[in-house]
Amino acid sequence: MICEKILGKLTDEAFSGKNVDYVDIHWDEAFKKLHRKTSQGGTEIGIRLDDSVLTRGLNQDDVLAVEGDTVYAVNIPPCEVIVVTVDKHHPHMVAKVCYEIGNRHAPLFWGAEEGTFITPYNEPMQVMLNKLHGVSTEVKEFKLDFDRRISASVHSHTH
Repeated sequence: MICEKILGKLTDEAFSGKNVDYVDIHWDEAFKKLHRKTSQGGTEIGIRLDDSVLTRGLNQDDVLAVEGDTVYAVNIPPCEVIVVTVDKHHPHMVAKVCYEIGNRHAPLFWGAEEGTFITPYNEPMQVMLNKLHGVSTEVKEFKLDFDRRISASVHSHTH
């Protein structure tokens, strides 16, 4: 099966009552145009999207295809992340945290509470963040929500 566009979201009325077969797309693959995947139900799926995916990305519950009574939808699996918390007595450190994460070209997401941010885990990032005054980190398994991203890009980059 070849999928060439996003048909909507699982919550759309057109897809209600259908069986869902998820296709796992890891967070660092969500902004790629070409994929060859196997759905959780075992169906081979080719994904060939236009340039709009480079800025929009694939998101949780995006519908890729409908075949009979089955809807094929995106699942973004959980990954290891660093949850960064800036102490409320050091609000100026928010800019430093965002700068340092951005300077390493890492994706950045809003956290659940004010003063919290999320970035995918890597050890050098966590070590650097833990050296900042008024900043604490915690490593967790977390499902990244691209609707909560701060950075314009989520492409991972290392030097």
